[in-house]
Amino acid sequence: MTTEPSHIAQLEAFFEGRLGPKEKAELATRFTARQVKRRGFLLHQGEVCRHFSFVVSGCFKMYATDPGGKEHNLEFGAENDWLCDLGGFYAKKPSDVYIEAIEAATVLQIARPDLIYLYGHYPRFNTGFRVITERKYIELQNRLLQTISATAEERYQLFLQQYPHLVRRLPNTQIASYLGITPEFLSKIRKDLSRA
Repeated sequence: MTTEPSHIAQLEAFFEGRLGPKEKAELATRFTARQVKRRGFLLHQGEVCRHFSFVVSGCFKMYATDPGGKEHNLEFGAENDWLCDLGGFYAKKPSDVYIEAIEAATVLQIARPDLIYLYGHYPRFNTGFRVITERKYIELQNRLLQTISATAEERYQLFLQQYPHLVRRLPNTQIASYLGITPEFLSKIRKDLSRA
Protein backbone atom coordinates (compact mmCIF):
# COMPACT_ATOMS: atom_id res chain seq x y z
CA MET A 1 0.00 0.00 0.00
CA THR A 2 1.20 3.51 -0.81
CA THR A 3 2.08 5.59 2.23
CA GLU A 4 -0.26 8.58 2.31
CA PRO A 5 1.23 12.00 3.16
CA SER A 6 -1.47 12.39 5.84
CA HIS A 7 -0.27 9.17 7.51
CA ILE A 8 3.31 10.44 7.57
CA ALA A 9 2.08 13.77 8.94
CA GLN A 10 0.36 11.89 11.77
CA LEU A 11 3.61 10.05 12.50
CA GLU A 12 5.57 13.33 12.42
CA ALA A 13 3.05 14.81 14.87
CA PHE A 14 3.71 11.90 17.23
CA PHE A 15 7.31 13.13 17.55
CA GLU A 16 5.96 16.55 18.61
CA GLY A 17 7.86 18.71 16.13
CA ARG A 18 11.29 17.43 17.17
CA LEU A 19 12.22 16.18 13.70
CA GLY A 20 14.27 18.11 11.16
CA PRO A 21 13.80 17.96 7.37
CA LYS A 22 16.18 15.00 6.90
CA GLU A 23 14.49 13.01 9.65
CA LYS A 24 11.05 13.72 8.17
CA ALA A 25 12.28 12.53 4.78
CA GLU A 26 13.50 9.30 6.38
CA LEU A 27 10.01 8.62 7.78
CA ALA A 28 8.56 8.70 4.29
CA THR A 29 11.16 6.28 2.93
CA ARG A 30 11.53 3.89 5.88
CA PHE A 31 7.88 3.35 6.88
CA THR A 32 5.35 1.48 4.77
CA ALA A 33 1.59 1.62 5.13
CA ARG A 34 -0.48 -1.49 5.62
CA GLN A 35 -4.24 -1.97 5.74
CA VAL A 36 -5.48 -4.65 8.14
CA LYS A 37 -9.02 -6.00 8.02
CA ARG A 38 -11.01 -6.59 11.18
CA ARG A 39 -9.75 -9.87 12.70
CA GLY A 40 -6.62 -9.66 10.53
CA PHE A 41 -3.19 -10.14 12.10
CA LEU A 42 -0.03 -8.10 12.35
CA LEU A 43 1.63 -11.05 14.07
CA HIS A 44 0.87 -14.71 14.73
CA GLN A 45 2.28 -16.72 17.61
CA GLY A 46 5.40 -18.55 16.38
CA GLU A 47 6.35 -15.87 13.82
CA VAL A 48 9.32 -13.57 14.31
CA CYS A 49 8.15 -9.99 14.81
CA ARG A 50 9.90 -8.06 12.03
CA HIS A 51 8.15 -4.68 12.29
CA PHE A 52 7.45 -1.91 14.75
CA SER A 53 3.93 -0.67 13.93
CA PHE A 54 2.43 2.78 14.43
CA VAL A 55 -1.37 2.76 14.51
CA VAL A 56 -2.80 5.41 12.17
CA SER A 57 -6.40 4.26 12.62
CA GLY A 58 -8.20 1.30 14.11
CA CYS A 59 -7.69 -0.81 17.20
CA PHE A 60 -5.62 -3.91 18.00
CA LYS A 61 -5.20 -6.38 20.81
CA MET A 62 -2.02 -8.22 21.76
CA TYR A 63 -2.77 -11.54 23.39
CA ALA A 64 -1.49 -14.99 24.24
CA THR A 65 -3.46 -18.23 24.42
CA ASP A 66 -3.26 -20.82 27.16
CA PRO A 67 -3.12 -24.59 26.46
CA GLY A 68 -6.93 -24.70 26.46
CA GLY A 69 -7.08 -22.08 23.71
CA LYS A 70 -8.38 -19.28 25.96
CA GLU A 71 -7.20 -15.79 25.00
CA HIS A 72 -5.50 -13.51 27.54
CA ASN A 73 -5.26 -9.90 26.38
CA LEU A 74 -2.02 -8.22 27.31
CA GLU A 75 -2.51 -4.78 25.81
CA PHE A 76 -4.51 -2.73 23.35
CA GLY A 77 -3.28 -0.27 20.76
CA ALA A 78 -5.26 2.37 18.91
CA GLU A 79 -4.56 5.62 17.08
CA ASN A 80 -1.10 7.09 17.75
CA ASP A 81 0.10 4.07 19.67
CA TRP A 82 2.84 1.58 18.86
CA LEU A 83 2.62 -2.20 18.69
CA CYS A 84 5.44 -4.71 18.69
CA ASP A 85 6.48 -7.93 20.36
CA LEU A 86 9.60 -6.24 21.67
CA GLY A 87 11.29 -9.44 22.87
CA GLY A 88 10.87 -11.22 19.55
CA PHE A 89 11.67 -8.08 17.54
CA TYR A 90 15.06 -7.45 19.15
CA ALA A 91 16.04 -11.08 19.79
CA LYS A 92 14.75 -12.26 16.37
CA LYS A 93 12.93 -15.15 18.09
CA PRO A 94 9.46 -16.61 17.47
CA SER A 95 6.72 -14.69 19.23
CA ASP A 96 4.60 -15.99 22.09
CA VAL A 97 1.81 -13.53 21.24
CA TYR A 98 -0.66 -12.56 18.55
CA ILE A 99 -1.42 -9.00 17.43
CA GLU A 100 -4.92 -8.91 15.93
CA ALA A 101 -7.13 -6.10 14.63
CA ILE A 102 -10.34 -5.59 16.60
CA GLU A 103 -11.38 -2.99 14.01
CA ALA A 104 -10.29 -2.42 10.42
CA ALA A 105 -7.02 -0.53 10.70
CA THR A 106 -4.17 1.25 8.98
CA VAL A 107 -0.64 1.04 10.34
CA LEU A 108 2.73 2.40 9.36
CA GLN A 109 5.44 -0.22 9.80
CA ILE A 110 9.18 -0.02 9.98
CA ALA A 111 11.34 -3.12 9.56
CA ARG A 112 14.06 -3.90 12.07
CA PRO A 113 17.01 -3.10 9.71
CA ASP A 114 15.46 0.29 8.89
CA LEU A 115 14.90 1.07 12.55
CA ILE A 116 18.48 0.11 13.43
CA TYR A 117 19.63 2.39 10.59
CA LEU A 118 17.65 5.29 12.08
CA TYR A 119 19.10 4.59 15.53
CA GLY A 120 22.63 4.82 14.17
CA HIS A 121 22.18 7.88 11.96
CA TYR A 122 19.70 10.06 13.84
CA PRO A 123 20.01 10.51 17.62
CA ARG A 124 16.43 11.84 17.85
CA PHE A 125 15.07 8.51 16.63
CA ASN A 126 17.33 6.60 18.99
CA THR A 127 16.01 8.69 21.89
CA GLY A 128 12.41 8.67 20.65
CA PHE A 129 12.17 4.90 20.29
CA ARG A 130 13.95 4.38 23.60
CA VAL A 131 11.23 6.47 25.26
CA ILE A 132 8.51 4.46 23.46
CA THR A 133 10.09 1.23 24.71
CA GLU A 134 10.47 2.57 28.25
CA ARG A 135 6.80 3.61 28.33
CA LYS A 136 5.74 0.14 27.17
CA TYR A 137 7.91 -1.40 29.90
CA ILE A 138 6.32 0.86 32.53
CA GLU A 139 2.84 -0.10 31.30
CA LEU A 140 3.75 -3.77 31.55
CA GLN A 141 5.23 -3.36 35.03
CA ASN A 142 2.13 -1.50 36.23
CA ARG A 143 -0.12 -4.15 34.71
CA LEU A 144 1.80 -6.91 36.49
CA LEU A 145 1.53 -5.07 39.80
CA GLN A 146 -2.23 -4.60 39.26
CA THR A 147 -2.66 -8.28 38.50
CA ILE A 148 -1.05 -9.37 41.76
CA SER A 149 -2.28 -6.65 44.11
CA ALA A 150 -5.50 -5.02 42.87
CA THR A 151 -9.08 -6.20 43.07
CA ALA A 152 -11.06 -6.72 39.87
CA GLU A 153 -12.90 -3.44 40.47
CA GLU A 154 -9.60 -1.58 40.99
CA ARG A 155 -8.19 -3.14 37.81
CA TYR A 156 -11.27 -1.98 35.91
CA GLN A 157 -10.90 1.56 37.28
CA LEU A 158 -7.24 1.56 36.21
CA PHE A 159 -8.25 0.25 32.78
CA LEU A 160 -10.65 3.20 32.45
CA GLN A 161 -7.77 5.57 33.25
CA GLN A 162 -5.34 3.94 30.83
CA TYR A 163 -7.75 3.36 27.93
CA PRO A 164 -10.58 5.94 28.28
CA HIS A 165 -10.75 6.26 24.48
CA LEU A 166 -11.36 2.51 24.05
CA VAL A 167 -14.06 1.77 26.63
CA ARG A 168 -16.91 2.20 24.14
CA ARG A 169 -14.99 0.63 21.24
CA LEU A 170 -14.08 -2.67 22.89
CA PRO A 171 -16.52 -5.52 23.47
CA ASN A 172 -16.98 -6.61 27.10
CA THR A 173 -15.32 -9.93 26.28
CA GLN A 174 -12.08 -8.15 25.30
CA ILE A 175 -12.02 -5.92 28.38
CA ALA A 176 -12.82 -8.89 30.65
CA SER A 177 -9.99 -10.90 29.09
CA TYR A 178 -7.59 -8.02 29.77
CA LEU A 179 -8.77 -7.80 33.39
CA GLY A 180 -8.63 -11.56 33.93
CA ILE A 181 -12.32 -11.87 34.80
CA THR A 182 -15.46 -13.17 33.11
CA PRO A 183 -17.68 -10.85 31.03
CA GLU A 184 -20.49 -11.51 33.53
CA PHE A 185 -18.34 -10.31 36.44
CA LEU A 186 -17.37 -7.23 34.42
CA SER A 187 -21.07 -6.47 33.91
CA LYS A 188 -21.61 -6.77 37.68
CA ILE A 189 -18.70 -4.37 38.36
CA ARG A 190 -20.11 -1.85 35.88
CA LYS A 191 -23.56 -2.14 37.40
CA ASP A 192 -22.19 -1.66 40.94
CA LEU A 193 -20.18 1.40 39.83
CA SER A 194 -23.20 2.97 38.14
CA ARG A 195 -25.11 2.74 41.44
CA ALA A 196 -22.32 4.37 43.47
